[in-house]
Amino acid sequence: MKSDKAKLLELTLDIGRALLENGAETYRVEESISRIMTAYGVSKTEVFAIPACIITSISDDAENLTKVERITQRSTNLDRVTRLSNLSRLICETKPDMHTIRMELDRIMAQPTYPFFLQMAAFMLVASAFTVVLGGDIRAGLAAALCGLCTKPVIDLLVRFQTNVFFTNIIGGALIAAIALVAARFGLSSQVDLIIIGTLMNLVPGVAITNSMRDIIAGDFVSGLTKLTEAVIIAVAIALGTGLTFTVVNHLL
Repeated sequence: MKSDKAKLLELTLDIGRALLENGAETYRVEESISRIMTAYGVSKTEVFAIPACIITSISDDAENLTKVERITQRSTNLDRVTRLSNLSRLICETKPDMHTIRMELDRIMAQPTYPFFLQMAAFMLVASAFTVVLGGDIRAGLAAALCGLCTKPVIDLLVRFQTNVFFTNIIGGALIAAIALVAARFGLSSQVDLIIIGTLMNLVPGVAITNSMRDIIAGDFVSGLTKLTEAVIIAVAIALGTGLTFTVVNHLL
């Protein structure tokens, strides 16, 4: 039978894993775990978090425990990160029993994300708005919205099948370029470059780059460089996908 400390360690790591999986910075994860453990009287807590793993060790006079949590899926859900951070603060302030914490954690994780039609509308709006801001006309903005309309379902399908992020972005970049060229071919807009750039802004890993800089500034160089490397790989994949489409089209024409 698990001791109370073991149950607390497992529950706290579940909170840390949820934070990492939804886009939180590693220092936030480490601080949350450490403060919860301190609030419940754990004398010594050591936490090491990187984007792919959390290692936590707790010790006192009675027992020493270590647990490793592997992170296999990551996304960006800042609303969920905020709710989990608020839960961590509430735990430190009120020290509820573990059953109450588990119920609240399950409630947060069960909350639905934005509906698909709203995500689709946002994807199209971002593509269209960036195209116009970069100098495109209304027709180019509409063509970019069309690119977003066709690309978003494909990317979501690839994510659902857990396709590697590198290949997902190659396919996304290639599809966006192909649709932009088709739109130009049928006379919708001749500003192909702006349409492609505007739509690709949806794939640019802005949050990953920002979080990597924050981790590096906070002194978490391993985590920061890991996230920065991932962002660079995504950028390369986008470029490869776009270039692949142009190469194929040039050979065909």
